[in-house]
Amino acid sequence: MLKTARRTRYPGPIAEAAKHPHGLVEQGFASDAALAEILHRYPAELIDINLYDYDAEGQVSLRTGDKGDLTGEQLLAAIQGGRLWVNLRNAEAGCPELWAAAMGEFRRIQATYPGMRAVTNAGQLIISSPVAKVPYHFDAAGVVLFHLRGRKRIFVYPGDEAHLPEVSMEQVVARQTTEELPYTLAFEADAQVFDLEPGEALTWPLYAPHRVENLDKFCVSLSMDFQTWPSRFRNGALYTNAVIRSRGGRPRFTETMTTPELAARWAASLALKRVGGLKSRIAHFERDFVPDAQAQDGAGALRA
Repeated sequence: MLKTARRTRYPGPIAEAAKHPHGLVEQGFASDAALAEILHRYPAELIDINLYDYDAEGQVSLRTGDKGDLTGEQLLAAIQGGRLWVNLRNAEAGCPELWAAAMGEFRRIQATYPGMRAVTNAGQLIISSPVAKVPYHFDAAGVVLFHLRGRKRIFVYPGDEAHLPEVSMEQVVARQTTEELPYTLAFEADAQVFDLEPGEALTWPLYAPHRVENLDKFCVSLSMDFQTWPSRFRNGALYTNAVIRSRGGRPRFTETMTTPELAARWAASLALKRVGGLKSRIAHFERDFVPDAQAQDGAGALRA
């Protein structure tokens, strides 16, 4: 475990994970009727339907599903009775009323962290089955997780090189792989564990690895990502380092770089992205099931 008070090697206003109250639950955003309506009208290309399986060592495999011609009520029933983890991306556009209310809560939470200044916000509405789990991963942004329904357990790990290898971070930021990180059961000794109830939000240090388990209840959360200028600089530097490494170079880790160096690599990343420095390897996943409330785990056969 890290020997300092900070749970991460990266600078930033959030030093360790902490809970905050929020007032979104009373506004009815997570009722069955509201969720069915959202799922029915949400663009299918922005709905990620995931089914995770784990072996005895905690290693994960992923299947992805397709909404097909399901109604919102049918998809909701499959989630509530299965083992699915469904992310509705671009919630800022897809759930404007919820997003507007959440931004007010975000500004209040941001004010509790001196020096925290978000320059962009985006997020996803997460609708997930009882006992569903999300594997060990990190987000390339700051996160406030607003919990709206059910009970959820979050495990947050130190942001040191052992738990958060920067080479792996580069691959995620450059979209060469998904957000999952190398994981071993030994990491559990270093986890901070938080049980979230509706009306609670959780923050954690930038990039902190984490994993999530639902606790026997259908869950709804809004995950709000935010970028600051320092995080944008570092993400750009990670992308540039990924390109350099793909061409046989051995760039220095960003934790050793000054702010001007990070800013320069961020500027370089903009140019590299324009010319296709690294093509995404995760643009398309093969979808192999359609949610079905009557099927095992909520995953029915993919219709031809």
